[in-house]
Amino acid sequence: MLRAVLPIFLSLVLLCEALAAAQDQSTSNTIASLPTTTSATAPLPKAAKTYHDGSLRDIDAIGNRKVGCDRGLGNWYSLEKQIDMGRGYARQIESTTKLVTDPEITEYVNRIGQNLVRNSDAQVPFTIKVVDTDDINAFALPGGFFYVDSGLILAADNEAELAGVMSHEIAHVAACHLARENTRGQLMQLASIPLIFVGGGIGYAAQSLASMAIPMGFLRFARGFESEADFLGVEYLYKAGYDPQALSSFFEKIQAMEKHKPGTLAKTFETHPQTPDRIAKTQDEINTLLPPEPEYKLDTSEFEDIKERLARLENRHKIDNGRDGGPTLRRAASTSSSDPGSSTDSDDRPTLKRRDGSAPSQ
Repeated sequence: MLRAVLPIFLSLVLLCEALAAAQDQSTSNTIASLPTTTSATAPLPKAAKTYHDGSLRDIDAIGNRKVGCDRGLGNWYSLEKQIDMGRGYARQIESTTKLVTDPEITEYVNRIGQNLVRNSDAQVPFTIKVVDTDDINAFALPGGFFYVDSGLILAADNEAELAGVMSHEIAHVAACHLARENTRGQLMQLASIPLIFVGGGIGYAAQSLASMAIPMGFLRFARGFESEADFLGVEYLYKAGYDPQALSSFFEKIQAMEKHKPGTLAKTFETHPQTPDRIAKTQDEINTLLPPEPEYKLDTSEFEDIKERLARLENRHKIDNGRDGGPTLRRAASTSSSDPGSSTDSDDRPTLKRRDGSAPSQ
């Protein structure tokens, strides 16, 4: 029995390793194959080659490309399963999180997000909400449940920066990164099952693992998936008419803020940390892949109005939260010394008076 099962087990181990390497290599080949500058002084390419092969580099095919959501060995989750999974986590988040309910703010952020979704490869509808927090972050759950922190809106200098971060998160959903990441982890778990459970039960084990709940730490994607989200996010930003430089410039600004005052932004984008090499790679992709446009959308007066409205709302919340909810006591104004009920004691204790106005005997 053991001799018969051993080849199957070894095959699973090799399969898991090959799958992980193939997924990372696929992203690397898609992105790294683009020409890059070889020195700091070399001129940046002015235009990109146009692709019409349906690949991730084919800008005109956005919305009709295969970006990783097909079910198979690398993805065990259907879109319906991902939506159910995301809905469950959304309920958990909203039960413990305060949301911004101001209709003007939520409508604006939703409109920005839906425009990006229309210019992406996403195959699921998005539900976009704003979280009332000072954190500078955004995250998207599988199935299109998307949350934007109010701190991100306030930290952005223009609408394009906000849209850039949102496009990165939309890319994670569009490429089914969570489903693929979770499938990879389940394959590794399956490969580590003791041999006694392998014989005849591989299908059952796979089915059981596929239904396992995943922790909220799932938002930490493999490096290859983060690079792919950078790549796709910049494309979606460009396709929606925004300046594609906005995403990398925002991350550079965040890094500068952290460097100037270490620790103040320790949690900023902890789910997708932007390293200098990723910022440089994103810049190269913009220079080589995206045909320059005569003009881009960078900012709008509406963004400034929404940002100001949100700042007022946040300040009001801070003032309100400074109280404990109980009554506030206040002393009466001091009276003159001619008042028979006044006291010159420095301890400001109350003075008792009889109904006729005379002080009680000591």
